[in-house]
Amino acid sequence: MQIRFANLLFYAVMAATVEGCMMGPDYVKPKVQVPVAFKELQGWQQAQPKDDRLPGKWWEMFGDPQLNALEEQVVDNNQTLAAAEAQYRQAQHLVQTALAAYLPTGGVAATVNRFRAATGQNVAVSGVRYLFGTALNISWEPDLWGSVRRQVEANVGSAQASAATLQALCLSTQATLAQDYFQLRALDAQRQLLNQTVAAYRKTLEITRNRYAVGVAALSDVVQAEAQLESARAQAVDVEVMRSQMEHALAVLVGKSPAELDIGQGALTTRLPTIPVAVPSAVLERRPDIASAERSMAATNAKIGVAKAAYFPTLTLSATNGFQTANLSKLFSMATRYWALGPAAAAWTLLDGGAHSAQLKQAIDAFDASVAQYRQSVLTGFQEVEDSLSALRTLEEESHVQDKAVRAAESALTITENQYKAGTVGYSNVMIAQAAALNNRKSAVTVFGQRLIYAVQLVKALGGGWGSADLPDADSAAGERKWTDFLPFPLQ
Repeated sequence: MQIRFANLLFYAVMAATVEGCMMGPDYVKPKVQVPVAFKELQGWQQAQPKDDRLPGKWWEMFGDPQLNALEEQVVDNNQTLAAAEAQYRQAQHLVQTALAAYLPTGGVAATVNRFRAATGQNVAVSGVRYLFGTALNISWEPDLWGSVRRQVEANVGSAQASAATLQALCLSTQATLAQDYFQLRALDAQRQLLNQTVAAYRKTLEITRNRYAVGVAALSDVVQAEAQLESARAQAVDVEVMRSQMEHALAVLVGKSPAELDIGQGALTTRLPTIPVAVPSAVLERRPDIASAERSMAATNAKIGVAKAAYFPTLTLSATNGFQTANLSKLFSMATRYWALGPAAAAWTLLDGGAHSAQLKQAIDAFDASVAQYRQSVLTGFQEVEDSLSALRTLEEESHVQDKAVRAAESALTITENQYKAGTVGYSNVMIAQAAALNNRKSAVTVFGQRLIYAVQLVKALGGGWGSADLPDADSAAGERKWTDFLPFPLQ
């Protein structure tokens, strides 16, 4: 009878837990102002409808096998990502810790007492005696006010935020690697240009020396030609130093020591892809940092309910089942068995000096702060997209103008060199024309490299090939198990 009553009581309290009160407000995603279109999208070459979404391996759009090989190593070998992935697993385990609060706690105890009965007691227990015992103790605090449910909700939100943070860091690391790689290739192009310039300057120096030998050029022309040649050589050495540093940075990004990575010299032949830009509202779904801020906001909202539930009394149910005897050989016989229901304890804090009130206000303030941080993340996301679009459009115009400047400078250099050979102009004119041609060629390389870097920046600003639908759901964040999965009976 008592056992049946205990089962009924357990079911009744469990039902009250499931259908009971939930303290705190239910989460509602705050509204944010989203523009109809991007301001800087005017004139942007849109992708075809079948390509309106960035691919998961977005770097393949650039068509560079070396870049593809490096990007494939980032997720597996980058140590910063490894640390973030461990933090995400930690957040998942915190969800499982919160789920455990739904269930009873139990323990087994074994005791042995050696005692002497007081004088005058029954002869049967006189002298020195032993008392052996074992007991199974179970206690349970039902979630009457939704504190545990809100804590699970908060931890699930935090785990999802951690997953989005991991993806944001992954996207940022991949984008950094691509930008560093393009800078390295731009430096390779500059080094190739300087090598060609050094060869041209060497020929000019040889011509000047020959002219000086026959008395048609001054010694100052020879000295100036030598100085210009050495200056070009010094620039080439400086480029090599910067290239080495960029190569070392790439090695660290792929989880290797600088000595383990050797990227050979290569030409800057990467193509500029057509990057699909969707409507601004899609940025909210595609940027992992915005998704992380939104999930953090949901977690802080749930913590308001945890703080409110602390105002109400708690109920603790306990039960004990065990054996006790003075004869160790009969310890587990049915005659020595005993059980007890209780104590059932209710506790209600009436005076706490305002601690609960302060904790509730802190939770509300934390939610308000998370709302502001979410809206700021949205604004920052739109700004980064607009900045990248603006930079790409401007750099495209600059690239066209710079190409014209290169052609003009090369034509001017050819004319001046022919005039110098004919003796109609001095060497200073050749130096000016050579310097102008070199600077314009270097500027053209720099502009193209910047276009590649801002193309990567636009991909990052758009969220890469990721979407908030890729976030783990609540069950995945909880280790794919619900709290009802732990019950020893089906809950009707």
